[in-house]
Amino acid sequence: MTAVSAKSARDLPRTDSSGLVQMRQNTDVAAGTYAFDGDTVVLGVAGGELGRDGLRTGWHAHDLHQIEYSFHGTMGVETSAGRYLLPPALGAWIPAGLPHRTKIANRVKTMSVFFDPAFVSHTDNRVRIIAVTPVIREMIVYAGRWPIDRAVSDPDTDSYFRTLATLVAEHLDAETPLCLPLSDDPLVAAAIAYTDRYLAHVTHPAVCREVGASERTLRRRFLASTGLSWHGYLVQARLLRAMTMLAEPTSTILEVAVEVGFESLSAFSRAFTRQTGETPSAYRRRATARR
Repeated sequence: MTAVSAKSARDLPRTDSSGLVQMRQNTDVAAGTYAFDGDTVVLGVAGGELGRDGLRTGWHAHDLHQIEYSFHGTMGVETSAGRYLLPPALGAWIPAGLPHRTKIANRVKTMSVFFDPAFVSHTDNRVRIIAVTPVIREMIVYAGRWPIDRAVSDPDTDSYFRTLATLVAEHLDAETPLCLPLSDDPLVAAAIAYTDRYLAHVTHPAVCREVGASERTLRRRFLASTGLSWHGYLVQARLLRAMTMLAEPTSTILEVAVEVGFESLSAFSRAFTRQTGETPSAYRRRATARR
């Protein structure tokens, strides 16, 4: 693997008054990378704050398209549309100009590849979580020798990044649905918060009692606000938390299934495979490979 000098939050570019992060440091390079090592987080960035569980950035946008890849640990991206999970072996596509904020755990090690918008056209304005194939992964690793804040570029380097951008673009339509919706309905937002807090044992009647609504009212408003039923949200939230746990092989798959709220391993495996297209054991092998 190429040796990459990873930066901490001390070194992260700051936002300007409009919330736009200029990654190129006043150079004209068309693409480049930014390595981040969560082990060395010391300061907040982009109006963010540092807590025990890592760094939370403030709302900001980049002037370039971005593919974020986590070598180790799980991070999250939030936009006005919802919360996205980025476990190892997957990448987050964040288009240029999209306001977002990021939660980065202390142990996360990531690589971001930034592309001039001209490199990937016809992309809509939303985050997508995509599978990072072995070829894309190795290209991301190799690209680490060309940081985005370097002074100059050359035609061969630009050609390399154009090829990588093309490969990434081909996977944008095969995204992995790892997004939890948000809601500006206060009742639904309270129900989401309570569900997340008691994910393993929560029930629909308990949520209704907590937010002071009938089961029928919550069912109707939850679906209208998020596009998901409450039960659909619950299953998706449990699977996302399971993916985070599976990426850290300290628990058995059965222990993960029980801890996130599934009654049996078979039920967990069926739901996980239906959602992600692979079994929990296959995902764990991929997520923990070549750390």
